[in-house]
Amino acid sequence: ARVLEAPDGLLLELNGRPLHFLDTPGHARHHVCIWDEASRSFFTGDTFGLAYPKLATDRGVFIMPTTTPVQFDPDALAASVDRMLEKEPRAMLLTHYSRVTGVERLAGELMAQVRVLVDVARAADDRSDRAAHLRTALGEFFLDRAVAHGCAQPEERLRELLAHDVELNAQGLEVWLDKAKKK
Repeated sequence: ARVLEAPDGLLLELNGRPLHFLDTPGHARHHVCIWDEASRSFFTGDTFGLAYPKLATDRGVFIMPTTTPVQFDPDALAASVDRMLEKEPRAMLLTHYSRVTGVERLAGELMAQVRVLVDVARAADDRSDRAAHLRTALGEFFLDRAVAHGCAQPEERLRELLAHDVELNAQGLEVWLDKAKKK
């Protein structure tokens, strides 16, 4: 009885503060993002990726997409990000792990990475070692990005920090590839 369905367009007042709910598929079909007009910010869930504070540098946050299983859809994700950008947000409030600004630039970085991940996945699709290849390719891609971003940790530590999301992203890309074959 205390659960409230949050369809696209729901307006919820929280102590007089209006929160607008947007259906934002791409990471997952059940995710929504919440627009807070007062702060001109979105609570993004995983739709706008993740940014680990430990990987931030003087160049800013290190953002990366989440293609985790089981409902990754790159076209829907691009549409959701574009829809959020229409509000001209000042900040995105990421579940993992921070408030980020410079939204336009980060959106460009995020979607460029999604395109690379999709290309890597498609290139690996017919390989007998697809899962291992994806993990290796994604690990190298994100490691190279972290180094280019100026992350000062040793390579081993960077691999350790990225390992969990490399694994989840590889799994999500595999599920996405398998679903595409069934269509």
